[in-house]
Amino acid sequence: MFSLNVPLSPGVDRLATDLHPKLKGFDTVRERRTLVCKRFGVDDVRDPDDDAGATPTKDDALDRLRGRLGRPLAEIDPFEVAVTGVDVFDVPASGSRPVVYLTVESEGLVRLHRRLCAAFGAVEGIEGDDYVPHVTLARGGNPEPGAVAGVVDAAFEPIRWRVHALDVWDPEFREVAATIEL
Repeated sequence: MFSLNVPLSPGVDRLATDLHPKLKGFDTVRERRTLVCKRFGVDDVRDPDDDAGATPTKDDALDRLRGRLGRPLAEIDPFEVAVTGVDVFDVPASGSRPVVYLTVESEGLVRLHRRLCAAFGAVEGIEGDDYVPHVTLARGGNPEPGAVAGVVDAAFEPIRWRVHALDVWDPEFREVAATIEL
């Protein structure tokens, strides 16, 4: 239903644009990129007092999620994030392969992710101990021979920024539904 994302530095979009010509042959090349901190499902936003278990409206779900995020985010300070390289998931947890992505290093982000998983539970196979902070560039298809290695071997200066807010992302409308300041 929603995800909590780290807003990206403009430098990340510039890097992705620079790498775009190397992504020929992939089924999907991401034009809009995200750095997911935590995913949320319907159960995370359902009213616990609703015995019928009805699916909440989008507005109710967003309000409920923002309320539930208050406690786990209360003591989180702004943190550093760095994009340091390019890597590949040869066998991703779901969807088509290969997945080429920007590697992300951030102890603060990993700590936040673990805190949110403790509060909401982890999506099996991609969260908790399996969480790999990353920004997907492309996935699937039949890339030209050497294309994956050509992207993974791309050299660039690390892109570093400080995260002061998180975005609640609505995948249905492909937009930020709310921003939460740290």
